Amino acid sequence: MPAALLDDVTVTYGRHGIRGVDRLSLTVAAGRVTGLLGPNGAGKSTAVAVLAGLTPVSRGRAETLGGRPGRPEARRDLHVMLQEEGLPTGARGPELVRHVAALRGAPESAQPLIERLGIDAFGGTPIRRLSGGERRRVSLACALVGAPRMVILDEPTAGLDPRGRGLVWELVRDLRDGGVTVVLATHLLDEAEALCDDIAIVAGGRCIVESSLADLLAQASDQVAFDGPVHLDIPGLLHALPEGFSATEASPGRYVVRGPVDPRVLATVTSWCAQHGVMPRNLRAGQGSLEDAYVRLVAESEAAS
Repeated sequence: MPAALLDDVTVTYGRHGIRGVDRLSLTVAAGRVTGLLGPNGAGKSTAVAVLAGLTPVSRGRAETLGGRPGRPEARRDLHVMLQEEGLPTGARGPELVRHVAALRGAPESAQPLIERLGIDAFGGTPIRRLSGGERRRVSLACALVGAPRMVILDEPTAGLDPRGRGLVWELVRDLRDGGVTVVLATHLLDEAEALCDDIAIVAGGRCIVESSLADLLAQASDQVAFDGPVHLDIPGLLHALPEGFSATEASPGRYVVRGPVDPRVLATVTSWCAQHGVMPRNLRAGQGSLEDAYVRLVAESEAAS
């Protein structure tokens, strides 16, 4: 039984009927980390709000933890960290985390998270004076105290430094290892690839891809990808490669060569770059990444719409 699902869900806003999502369907598997990806304005935040019981559906069916989102049982067992934090600005981080833990009947769960996320380091400062990254740590701790069955994290590492980001990754992995279902809405594709078991890509208010991460990556062809100046001579690069290869500028300054990659092909690409005075940054050879699959699938969806 899935932890949550949206079945043909449409959400409209205002008297003009602006659609946040349009016949969106997706399934969140229990005990796994599902990555919710998509461009800005694709409908991710609306989908999160529906699952959390914060936004009613105009059409379709939504379930969270076996029933209607937002009912008392779901609010008890589903913990949410929204992108818009809504923290009380006059409170201090540690006291707020302890207060939320007490409200959930688990006061003992507060201090370990306060210590792990380093909240005591700025514990004497009101939330209104904290940096964006510090507020994210407080918001995350408030979402995780207690004993959730399911957690929704909307851009949890936004504004965090590399150490803070690493702490969030550790916590997400700990949640999954403990059997907790996690929905991770993020723009960071390396984050999704590192943490997620399943991927749902939303574009234009609809779910265009729903797959396990492993299956999505298995569909990717061999490739060499690198970053460089925009608008390199793609025909010239193709001329240097063996027959049957393709080369594209997948996004500005990001180049992807597809075909059966071997050491000779890799050497050809780096040699061509050297001849043209190009330093190939972020060079990656082998199976395609989640980023490559995401860019391709979103582009195909936009072209079809």
